[in-house]
Amino acid sequence: MTRFTIASFNVKNLIGADQEYYQFQSYTPEEYAWKEDWMAQQMFSMDADIVGFQEIFEEKALRDVITETDRIGQKSNDDVLPSKTKSYRKKAIFRKLGYTPYGDAALAFAPSINDGQPGQRRPGLAILSRQGFVGAPEVIQQLDTPLHIPFRELTGEDAGHYTITRLSRPLQKVRIPVGAHVVTVFNCHLKSKLGEYLKPGGAEFAPEADLTRYDPVGRAMGALRAAVRRMAEAWVLRREIVAELQQGRPVMVLGDFNDGEHAVSSEIISGEVPFRNYAWMLRHNARDYNDRYKKEESTAITKAVLDHRLTSAEKLFVRKSLRDMVYTSAFGGVYESLDQIYLSRHFHPDNEDRIGEMEYFSVFNDHLTDGSHAEAPYNKLASDHGQVMARMKIGD
Repeated sequence: MTRFTIASFNVKNLIGADQEYYQFQSYTPEEYAWKEDWMAQQMFSMDADIVGFQEIFEEKALRDVITETDRIGQKSNDDVLPSKTKSYRKKAIFRKLGYTPYGDAALAFAPSINDGQPGQRRPGLAILSRQGFVGAPEVIQQLDTPLHIPFRELTGEDAGHYTITRLSRPLQKVRIPVGAHVVTVFNCHLKSKLGEYLKPGGAEFAPEADLTRYDPVGRAMGALRAAVRRMAEAWVLRREIVAELQQGRPVMVLGDFNDGEHAVSSEIISGEVPFRNYAWMLRHNARDYNDRYKKEESTAITKAVLDHRLTSAEKLFVRKSLRDMVYTSAFGGVYESLDQIYLSRHFHPDNEDRIGEMEYFSVFNDHLTDGSHAEAPYNKLASDHGQVMARMKIGD
């Protein structure tokens, strides 16, 4: 068996010093040095083989962080690992204490096509892999064919449609060789819960943005727009996932979903939970009250649903450990898991044909509550998200 780790890391606005990313927001050289060091310390602690990053404005800043991580890791190795002259150097404990540098790792950066001028920047994504990539990494943001979502009134009339031509942030798709297999990994950062407000022509700002004239109904409409966009982006990701699964490829999906595991957008990505017994259910073309699916049809339907379903690594961890409290965000005092790692059925412990499985799940979230992530305006130096990491094993 080959063991590897895969992690998701929303870094919160990584960009070099003295560059205005959002309006009036930038890092001084001292602040950037602090952030670079904090990120490097987190990456050293994780020591993950595969990392999906969100909120990366420029590749150079991320490479600088990786270089600093290796510096910290090499110093740790020099301090704690015994030399080759020691007979006990192969003890398992030293494999745990040792750090593996990223010097030979592959890095794929996906800038956002929505990125703009200073003050109007938009972040992208990146994937770091010690195993390298198979083929060229892919980026999905501008849709070749616009996505039209038709609606109907409950009375049957046409109610128009919602259309998106591009995603708010890119999706990354890479194929990574691990053991005897190649795993398709998706990295995502779905539309946030921040409301989308429409600015009238010629106006300086949207009326809902003026908090001195607080408009609760208008701001609720902005949240609705954001939610619809997030769910549409989730569907685009789901379509890509299913295409991989239908080719028999194992899949892992990681990133900032900006929603909890049981939100509609997350359930779109993971797929349906199969009904307990479809033989109890009326057929789609039922002709009478007892016209239900046959037993063999029920078995086939259940298999089709499970074959296309993803499972949260966090959920598998909670089931295995009897723990019921995991969180990656503490915004406004509300503890949520917005960052997830999803696994296809190829890694589910209940699947007899699995090619691997998760051994452990780690959450690096102490900085959310120990004072490292202080209140604004200083909270830009650490991330407002915890990092999640799955420790996997896969067949050779």
